[in-house]
This record gives sequence, structure tokens and C-alpha cells, in this order.
Amino acid sequence: MNEQQRKTEIFNVVWRACDTFRGVIDPAMYKDYILTMLFVKYLSDIRKSKLAEYEKKYSGDKVRIERAMARERFIVSEEASFDCLYDHKLDSDIGQTINTVLESIEDANKAKLHNVFHNIDFNSEANLGQARQRNNRLKNLLEDFAALDLGPDNNGDMDVIGDVYEYLIEKFAASAGKKAGEFYTPAAVSETLARLVAPQKGDRICDPACGSGSLLIRAGKQVGSNDFALYGQEMNGSTWALCKMNMFLHEVDSAHIEWEDTIRHPQFVEDDALMKFDIVIANPPFSLDKWGQEIAAEDRYARFQRGIPPKSKGDWAFISHMLATAVEGTGRVGVVVPHGVLFRGGQEGKIREAVIRENLLDAVIGLPANLFYGTGIPAALMIFDKSRKPGHEVVFIDASREFEQSTNQNRLRPQDIEKIVTTFRKRQEVEKYAYLASFAEIEENEFNLNIPRYVDTFEPEPEIDIAANQKEIEEIEAELAVTQAKMQAYLKELGF
Repeated sequence: MNEQQRKTEIFNVVWRACDTFRGVIDPAMYKDYILTMLFVKYLSDIRKSKLAEYEKKYSGDKVRIERAMARERFIVSEEASFDCLYDHKLDSDIGQTINTVLESIEDANKAKLHNVFHNIDFNSEANLGQARQRNNRLKNLLEDFAALDLGPDNNGDMDVIGDVYEYLIEKFAASAGKKAGEFYTPAAVSETLARLVAPQKGDRICDPACGSGSLLIRAGKQVGSNDFALYGQEMNGSTWALCKMNMFLHEVDSAHIEWEDTIRHPQFVEDDALMKFDIVIANPPFSLDKWGQEIAAEDRYARFQRGIPPKSKGDWAFISHMLATAVEGTGRVGVVVPHGVLFRGGQEGKIREAVIRENLLDAVIGLPANLFYGTGIPAALMIFDKSRKPGHEVVFIDASREFEQSTNQNRLRPQDIEKIVTTFRKRQEVEKYAYLASFAEIEENEFNLNIPRYVDTFEPEPEIDIAANQKEIEEIEAELAVTQAKMQAYLKELGF
């Protein structure tokens, strides 16, 4: 079975498993149950594969086998394996049995999995129905997953599992409506942003609103080796757990993923100061209300010295945090924002002006509408760079008209991403697409970054040749007169 066949097999099984929950729970919650069970099956199949390997290697020597298994990435006992759950699939308390197994796996792997299963309850009557219906659904779920083998392939490669997991997260986002924005950034947008900030070997990369971790993972892949460190913070508990599992399935075991409110309680602190990162990227919640303005004036980390954003618009709060955590002199920041961030006045306008005067803004890139799950509004990418030299222009790109249109969701094609990245890196002007704006021009526009002010996409109406049009009208009128004369003659012959 090749890689694509394996991906398709896993995807089909998982999608069948979704039928177990359709009409029972909100689609936004599918991921909690389905992807958690996928992760348990993954851990169990890895255990089974390693156990067989060590039994052969040590000729059945139990002591040596146990010692080797204790040094594996994850510790999973026979009693906490998927196979054990499957053997108990007909039990009247199977929901509680699954919860107990999850707790056991957590306890055996506290350093990695502490609280990862804390927010998921397979014995929930509110979510899964009364005992008989709940037991039947969980039996079906276990039977669906039983046929899968999520162990390493013949080459020992596990990348396919992480890729499928990521793909499934996107599929769940597509069916989750407005809640999708809480945990997923479309793959093409993540890829674009990751390439724009261009992480290098040895970089520390942080996403302060990391969701399911897709943006972080794609940024790490840009490095081209394993010489990088990932840091993420997420406020939603179930999404944080999703991110943790996503990291492990991509074999990024060293990722630091914290569960807390980034603005009110930033978790990455060194020597009582914010930890600094080479790359800071995020797709924060758009225009978040009640983001934490009440603590901003006395923020111990001085993140809001340029100004305090309005209570009902948290966009510049996240940007201010990201700028504060980027390494001085070299750090790069990439953030997804709604277009209002580019031109709204008041306190946001003052913050924007201060950031531009500090020569931190490097690029503004307009994206097509309807790219994001849960909202059809167009967004923009803002790139900040703390290594900018005085006098460097700001790159404005209008990529809003180049995309693949589909029924439910638009998508950036590979050629669209390539054009954005190439234009940005070459810092070139392209008619009706990209423009390099000086500080003086931006100042003249009162620090309004609305893209149409800089990139002229106006298409003039074709010139009208009045003489030619008049001649055409006269010819048509002449033909009409001949036709009318013939019609009158026919009518006269008929006696009308």
C-alpha cells in the first residue's frame, strides 16, 4: 500500500466513524471524540509494533523487553491499549472504561500528556445520549477504528499519520461553521504566512494563539531540518489538547504548548520578562471583544506602551504582544488580520502610526474573500521585521483577485502562494498587484494602510468610438427600414 492509499484508507475509516455522531452532537465537537480515539489507536499501534520488534530482538526476554519499552516515546500498558478497549466494546459501562484508559495513559506520560484528555468525556449523557444509545455509539466507534493499522510503514515512516490528522482537522473545520475559526487556519494561508516569515535553522518559533497548531507545524517544516523549537499558547482547553496531539502525531515531541490566555497570562517568561522568539506568527481571533483591556494599563511586561486598543477590538492587542516577544534587531512577525486593522482610527490609529514610525512594518498583503472557515470576510497578512533598515519601503500586495473559486470555500492555489512570496522577497512593483510605499507616502495618507490607497487595481472602461457607433446605428436603422417595408408588402398581399 503506497502513501496515498494509506491516507485514503485512514480518512475513509475516520469519516465513517463520524456517522456515529451525526445528528447527535454539534459537528464542531466531532473532532474531540474522533481525533482523540485516533490518537489512542496511534499510541496503541506504535506500542504493538515496538513490542513485536523487541520480542524478536531480545528473544522473548521479558526483563529486557520491559526495559526497552519503558524508554519509548510513550508508555502504554496492555490494559490501556486500544485492543483492550475493543475487547470491552460490549460492556454496559464502556464510556467510563474509555475515560479510565485515557486517565491511565495520561498518568503514565505526565510530562507529555498531562491534562490532554481532561476536556473529553466519553461517558457524557449530555453529548452522547442515554446509556443504551451511548454504548451502541461507542461500540460502533471502536469497531470502525479496529481495522486501522496506524503503526509505522515498512520504512518506519510516520509522517502519513500526521498529514492525515491535519487533513481531518481541516475537514472538521469545514463542517464546524463559525466555531471553525477557533481552532483552524486554512492550510494555504498557513503555508503562505510560514514562507513569508522564512524561519531558519536554530530559530525559536512562537504562535501566541496557536489553535490546533497547524501554522506552527508548517513554520517548522520551512526550516528544512529538525533544528528549531516550537512554542504555542492556546486559551481553549479542547483546542489546546488537539494541538498537543497534533504535535505528537507530527513527531514534534519537544514543542512547548501552554493552555492559558495569552494577553492576561502569557506563559513564556524568562527572568520575569517575556521570552523572545526569532519568529512570531499567529491567526488571532478577529476583533476579539473583552480581550483584557482591564489589565493593559498596568501590564507588567509593558506590551501596550504605544497605546491600549479598544475594549471590543483586540487585534492590536495581539499584535502588540507579538512585537514585544520578537527578538530585538532580528525578530520577524507575521499575523493574519481583518482589514479594519489597516485603517480604523482612534486608539488603533495611534498604535498603527507608532509601529510605522518605529520602522517595524514590512508588508501588507490582501487576501481573497471567503478563505477562512466560519467567515466570508477578506483578511490581510501583516509582516513586521525588527531588522529593517531606515528608508526601506513597505511592500503592499493585493492578492485578492487570484484564487481558486469553489462552492463553499475559496482557496489559494500553489501559483497564487508562489506569486505572493516571490513578489515579497524580491520587493518588486507589479502593475495592479504590488507597490513599494515610502514612509513619506504612508505619512501623507495619515498612516492609513488600506491597500487600494497604494495598489491601483482600477480597470478603465474601454474608450467609446462615437463615430463608429453612430455609423453602426445608421446601418441598423437602414436594415430595419428595409425589413419594415418588406413586412408591409406581405401584409398588403394578405389583405391586412
